[in-house]
Amino acid sequence: MRAAVTRAVGVMEVVEVAEPESPGPGEVLVRSEAVGICGSDYHFLRGELSDVAGGASPFPKIQGHECAGTIEALGPGCRPGLDVAARVALYPLHACGHCYPCSVGRPNTCDNFTLIGIHLDGGLQELLCIPQQQVFPITADDSAVAAMAEPASIAVRAVHRARIEEGEHVVVLGAGPIGQCVCLLARERGAEVLVIDLQERRLGLSREMGAQVLVWTDARAVVEAARDWAGAAGPPVVVDATGAAAAVRAMVEMVASAGRAVQVGMSNEEVPIRIGSLTEKEIDLLGVSCCGGGEFAEAVAAVERNAPMIARLISHEFPLERAPEAIEFAIEHPAEVMKVVIRVD
Repeated sequence: MRAAVTRAVGVMEVVEVAEPESPGPGEVLVRSEAVGICGSDYHFLRGELSDVAGGASPFPKIQGHECAGTIEALGPGCRPGLDVAARVALYPLHACGHCYPCSVGRPNTCDNFTLIGIHLDGGLQELLCIPQQQVFPITADDSAVAAMAEPASIAVRAVHRARIEEGEHVVVLGAGPIGQCVCLLARERGAEVLVIDLQERRLGLSREMGAQVLVWTDARAVVEAARDWAGAAGPPVVVDATGAAAAVRAMVEMVASAGRAVQVGMSNEEVPIRIGSLTEKEIDLLGVSCCGGGEFAEAVAAVERNAPMIARLISHEFPLERAPEAIEFAIEHPAEVMKVVIRVD
C-alpha cells in the first residue's frame, strides 16, 4: 500500500509499505481517506517539535493525526456501533493511565502519551490499525470535513477550560482553523466574540458566525480596542490561538481582573510578561493540550451540526502522491492557507 513516510528532518517521500496485519482484539482496521495538516506537522517535519510534544520520536514515521476514514475490518470484541464501511474520525491520543495527570482524570495531558502521526504511524497511509476507543463514527458526507473533528476537539477543550458562559465577552486571537472553531463554539454558547487576526481575509468567516472582528495593527492598539469593546473591566475571557509572543502578551494585558487567559496556540517562543499582571488581576492563566475522549465525541457532534461552515475552513486539497508538496506549500504560503487536507483515498 502507499504511504507518505517522513524519513528524516525535512525528508518525506511517498513509497510502498507493508499492509498492517488483521486487527486483534479490540482493534479496528481503518482505510484512511483524508488527513488534515497542522502546525505540529510542520514542526515535526522540520525537527522543531519539542521533546515533550513528541519531537524525540524517531524516524522514519508516517505523519497525520487529523484523520478520517472508513472501517475496513473489526477485531474480536469491538463495541456495538462500529460497523464495516462506516465513516469514522480518529482520536489520536492514547494515555498511559498511570501517571499523575491520568490519576486525576486528565489523561489528555498524560506524561507518557502516544499520538498517532508523531509517536505511532498516522493517517498518511492507506490502512492503519488503531484501538477501538480511538475510533468515533461520524455522519459527515465528506471525509475531509470528518477529519476536521480533531482540530475542532482542541476548540472544545479550549471552551471547556475557559468556562465560557452565555453573554460573556470573549476575545479570540488568531483566525486560523482552531481560532475559528473556538469562535464557532463560543457563539453556540451564546457568547459575544471578538476575533483578531493579521489578515482581513480570514475575518470574513468569523463575521458570518456573528463575531465582531478586528485587524491586528500593533499590540497596544489591539489591547485598547479589545478592552473598549468588552467594557470598562475588559474581556473576562481571552483565547490565544496563535502562539505568537506578541499576541500572548496582549492576551494577558487585555483580560479582565479575575478573568481567564487561555493559551491554545503552540510555539517555542518566549514571552516577557510583567509579573504584576498576574498578581494584581489574579487572572487564571490556562493551557490547552489535546482533548479527552468525551470531548472528542463533542467535537464530532459539533462538526456534524456545522458541516457547511467547517467545510469552508478547508482551503486546499492534495492527493497522497503530492503529500510532501502539500506540507511544503502549507509552510511556505501561510497567508493563503487556512487548512490543507491530503486526500488518501
